[in-house]
Amino acid sequence: MLDESLLDSPEGLAEADHRGLLRGAAEAGARVRTAARHAAEAGVQNLKPDGRPRAVLIGGPGAAATHAADLLGTLAGPGSPVTRLAPTGVAPAAGALRWELPGWVGSVDLLLIATPDGTEPGLSLLAEQAYRRGCTVAAVAPARTPLAEAVEGAHGLFVPLATAPYEHDEPLAASAPGVLWALLTPLLALLDRIGLLAAPADGLEKVADRLDHIAERCGPAIATYSNPAKTLAAELADALPVIWTEGTSAGPAGRRFAAALAELSGTPAVVSELPEALAAHSALLAGPLAAGADPEDFFRDRVDEPPALHARVVLLRDRPIGSLTAAPAARDLALSHDTPISELEPDPGGELETLAELIAITDFAAVYLALASRA
Repeated sequence: MLDESLLDSPEGLAEADHRGLLRGAAEAGARVRTAARHAAEAGVQNLKPDGRPRAVLIGGPGAAATHAADLLGTLAGPGSPVTRLAPTGVAPAAGALRWELPGWVGSVDLLLIATPDGTEPGLSLLAEQAYRRGCTVAAVAPARTPLAEAVEGAHGLFVPLATAPYEHDEPLAASAPGVLWALLTPLLALLDRIGLLAAPADGLEKVADRLDHIAERCGPAIATYSNPAKTLAAELADALPVIWTEGTSAGPAGRRFAAALAELSGTPAVVSELPEALAAHSALLAGPLAAGADPEDFFRDRVDEPPALHARVVLLRDRPIGSLTAAPAARDLALSHDTPISELEPDPGGELETLAELIAITDFAAVYLALASRA
């Protein structure tokens, strides 16, 4: 159960935050600036590409690579050549994972490796395999790791991961806020340089500014009633989040939110894009998870028996006002089944900025839910 009193106790939140999750969320803007500087120092801006690659393959462990591939593919637009290489193995341990390049990969393709670890033997082998095929290699990982040596041996581009000292004490969660931006920012700069998407230096600075703004709005010192992330965390207590997204950028933000809820707080969630979500989840809202399906039991033991789990819709939108939208139909469907609905819509801005805002608020919400639920 959620300890709502902890949400308004900055000292209590700091004491409960053993993994530095709140610091990672608050420092996201600074992480973007540091990662952009690392990319520049590694020579990304000096690259002279011969043209756009035929395919961009992304290899890496778990949620870190999954989210990066999802976001980059979305930003690259229709017909995106971005594909994630899913690993194989008997366990999610660094030594057990293996990656294989498709048989058609060659000199006109680009391999990106993204990992917060860098000790995975499978990724070092992947870099060597790409080199033998003539495939260009670029990687973002911690410095002075086996992967850094492998990429150097493959004559690839290596960008050191932007980390903070407190992150060296415990293994990083793949969905941790700081990890995403440390991995994603150099890849954005690289793909901007080769013309696959638009992420110029001033655009990344705007992203960092937007993340700083969200950190001010959603920080632990801001009370729940005026803090959108704490409010969302409180609303999702003892609920099944049904995440609906509308607009291009909202899709990957919603999928990341669902993954972060599962990994950080142990909260299951389902996610779908509008308008298909209305058909996909109508039976869910009409079933036993609907708010009105199981009225409050007057005789339930309030101490020993937790409340029944009911759905709550979270609508993430990035579509400008006045465009074609399924939001009214989404609200009608939720309310017709007595299902409460929370809505998030970013302030106007470029695609990267609005995406960053949605990710930042939901990251803060997932962290608050994780910390207050374990008190």
